[in-house]
Amino acid sequence: MRYLDPETIRTGMNELAGKRTPFLMAVDFELTRGFLIPDPASGQEVYFSLRGTPVTPPPRMAEALGSSGGDGADGRKRDGGAAFGGPRAPLIVARPESLESYRKKFAVVQSGLSRGDSYLVNLTLRTPVDCRMTLEEIYLRSGAPYTLCVPGSFVCFSPERFVSVDPHGEISTRPMKGTINASLPGAAETILADLKESAEHATVVDLLRNDLSLSAKKVRVAEYRYIDLVRTSCRDILQVSSDIRGQLGPDYRRALGDLIFRMLPAGSVSGAPKGSTLDIIRRSEDGPRGFYAGIVGYFDGRSFDSGVLIRLLEIEDGRFYFRSGGGITALSKLEDEYLEAVEKIYLPFENRPKDRLDDAGEKNPGAASLRGNNQAAPEPGAAPRPASLA
Repeated sequence: MRYLDPETIRTGMNELAGKRTPFLMAVDFELTRGFLIPDPASGQEVYFSLRGTPVTPPPRMAEALGSSGGDGADGRKRDGGAAFGGPRAPLIVARPESLESYRKKFAVVQSGLSRGDSYLVNLTLRTPVDCRMTLEEIYLRSGAPYTLCVPGSFVCFSPERFVSVDPHGEISTRPMKGTINASLPGAAETILADLKESAEHATVVDLLRNDLSLSAKKVRVAEYRYIDLVRTSCRDILQVSSDIRGQLGPDYRRALGDLIFRMLPAGSVSGAPKGSTLDIIRRSEDGPRGFYAGIVGYFDGRSFDSGVLIRLLEIEDGRFYFRSGGGITALSKLEDEYLEAVEKIYLPFENRPKDRLDDAGEKNPGAASLRGNNQAAPEPGAAPRPASLA
């Protein structure tokens, strides 16, 4: 895989979109490298599926199973050998760092919050996991809206949209902030009533509303704090999202790269304000995030859609690592944030949004009971702050 620098990707996006040439792009969180592939349907450097529809030719099953005839990418047996406790053992087993180790990172973040350097910091973990599947197998079975596989490197199965732009220039972003185990009694009511989660979500909505305003007019919150049910290999979870929209000018395609890079890194996986928050992230996490929390985007010649690269499984030196995290505010509780990050370690075989209408107006089954929980969006600049930061 040949990686490019961000400036080459940005200018290339402008040129290709201006000519209405389809392309696939991705860039890492630190904005140091990425790729730009014109006419991705004709190549197989990477695999990408957008809302269940393959954009690139999918891997053949023989490739997905691995050249070892059924071993995982790290050489482990896929059929449930001793390392996994038998054929009915979980497909993925997390080996998370201890709560005490997480406490040190959490303390760095809280110190920055207490100084007023940030209102919200997204703190992430890199967790060793045992996995009985190859990256390609996971890609083929994923039902996530944004699924990207770079063979030999990582697979991402993200439920979160970054930015979409329709053929008429309407731009939309849908940040996800707020996660809870769906099996808990009154889970939907609990997550919506939680003061910390409310403040965190409102902060991100305010940040991304401002980001859209850098390039768009008539920016508005079309839907505030709706709930999606996400089914996974481990458990069902509820995710809280909002839909923010605006209108671009008629010639936006010639500057598509400019407007996308102007919004990076994504606010939902960094925090607010971005500059000082990114410094806290560098000091609290163990190393660069790489493609985790970056973005992947596809332009089909008319419209553009992109996802935030969350829920990412990577391979390094024959070992699997899962990236996950969550937003930290002054109201965050150590144990709750640690548990949320660990509960986001899953495989996406039933990962599909429920209980809402998608952009095509097609009903996804089973969530009418959740849509009544939508709330009113705060006024611009009025995102609630924890009292200790006011």
